[in-house]
Amino acid sequence: MEQNSIKGIPYGLTDYTRLARENYYYVDKTHFIPLIEQFALYLFLIRPRRFGKTLLINMLAAYYDINNADRFEELFGEQWIYEHPTSLRAKFMILRFNFSAVNSTPGRLEESFEKHCTERFVEFANNYEHLFQPGFREELMSRTLASERLDYINSTASRLRLRIYLIIDEYDNFTNTILSTFGKDAYRKATHGEGFFRYFFNVLKFLTSGNGMALERMFITGVSPITLDDVTSGFNIGTNITTSPLFNSLVGFTETELRTMLEYYRDQGVLTMDVEEMIRDMKPWYDNYCFAKECLNESMYNSDMTLYYVNSCLKLGKKPEEMVDTNIRTDYNKLRHLIRIDHELGANFSVIREIVENGRTSGTISSAFSVEKMVDRNNFKSLLYYFGLLSIRGVERGQTVLTIPNNTVREQFYTYLTEAYNQADIFSLDFSDLADLMTGMAYDAAWQPLFAYIAAELEKQSRIREFIDGEAHVKGFLLAYLNMTNLYQLMPEYELGKGYADFYFRPNPQMPDIRYAYLMEVKYLKRDEPESRITTLKEEAREQLLKYASDEIVMQTIGGAQLKLITIVFRGWEIVGMEETKISEKVMD
Repeated sequence: MEQNSIKGIPYGLTDYTRLARENYYYVDKTHFIPLIEQFALYLFLIRPRRFGKTLLINMLAAYYDINNADRFEELFGEQWIYEHPTSLRAKFMILRFNFSAVNSTPGRLEESFEKHCTERFVEFANNYEHLFQPGFREELMSRTLASERLDYINSTASRLRLRIYLIIDEYDNFTNTILSTFGKDAYRKATHGEGFFRYFFNVLKFLTSGNGMALERMFITGVSPITLDDVTSGFNIGTNITTSPLFNSLVGFTETELRTMLEYYRDQGVLTMDVEEMIRDMKPWYDNYCFAKECLNESMYNSDMTLYYVNSCLKLGKKPEEMVDTNIRTDYNKLRHLIRIDHELGANFSVIREIVENGRTSGTISSAFSVEKMVDRNNFKSLLYYFGLLSIRGVERGQTVLTIPNNTVREQFYTYLTEAYNQADIFSLDFSDLADLMTGMAYDAAWQPLFAYIAAELEKQSRIREFIDGEAHVKGFLLAYLNMTNLYQLMPEYELGKGYADFYFRPNPQMPDIRYAYLMEVKYLKRDEPESRITTLKEEAREQLLKYASDEIVMQTIGGAQLKLITIVFRGWEIVGMEETKISEKVMD
């Protein structure tokens, strides 16, 4: 087969028309089109960043655009919808905005917003001027504000019985940036009272509430409900489909979709790696997003991260050196500013710590809340869910169980926790020292110096002691700090199931020369317990570690490393015992 006939990987591409025209692989989501049409006229979808939202709405725009009436086969000939077209195909003028293009700097914000909107209105006029009466463009551009132009387009189109599909992508991008960078006052100026963004949405509300309006359909995407609640005074502008089981797989990839894509490239002869091995490699890093309680058996892969991995395999013939794309890390860094933890380490810090220690939390997902109520404990958990930092895992005692979806997100929580301790002047470790000591642990079996260093720092930095007084707190503390290097994927017990060692130091698969892997038991005594208990706990740990040493998961993932078994005993915040258990030949057999 000719090389140019093989579909390209659309990593970083969101333009559906280009994907179709230039022969890129598209994970077909067109079977959702009839459902979208039937569900509601005005839709609102929240999904994490880089999850396929922009490509979805660009696909919808291509399908509904009246100018594409004669391009149906060219654009959709390979997709499900080609054999199942709806009556609304190519019936709309498309008016779209992408507010990620708006400069959020105070003093330039409103000007930048109007500039972006002007560009979009010019695009609209270029595309559809021929459908209006002479002078339409001039009349449109004679208006000054975006809200005025929006009203004019609607009223003029209504008289001519033309239909408009309005698409707003990343509606809250610049408002989130304002909130995280410049604070609540700057945010309120745009979204409250006579703020320009609030007024824009007031006009939008009016246009979606009357009969006979040209603005017939609308699709809005974002990463949280906060701004929409603020600018609409109660979230009454559309139907929120975020947690609907019908749309759980609307964006992102199911495992079936991922496998189909990989098998396509294998069958074309351009993918030499084993498909099942690739999926096993990607799953702990990119999978396990669930957006509806009814879809626990239909977890989703982050599409951007998946394409990043596959792109490396196709272009370089090997998996990427880093499992997490730098673009993803940048986006999570932006989120970190929204998840502000005050210097007093209040209630929301305790949520972060609970999640790190247990891998889960529970609550009720709020469908709407204002910026003023963002710090409410339950709303804060909801925000973490919307950002993709937590995923639905079930229901217990009437509350939604939320868990860390994968290793990519877990890394972020460890970073949030350690940075919170550092910023509040409670605890910090020198990263260079830590990295050197963990290198010694990985290559020289020198694990004792690492924990001696941690013990010394706990002794010196006394403020941390009140935060690690308890077994769960100790384990959460170690999880966060021992994950600051990329030598090991530190897998906690809650991730691996019951009857497993507290920690498994799995060698990073990207570093096959790591010589030592570790299973570690952490034992804890209260400050007032007798010293004689230390010996008892060490013996318990020894028996447990020998039992776990031949575990199937360890044997499958250890690579060429030698396994070591270690026990760390805490009494309060002090490390009072460190011991290695030797693995007998009989155990290894």
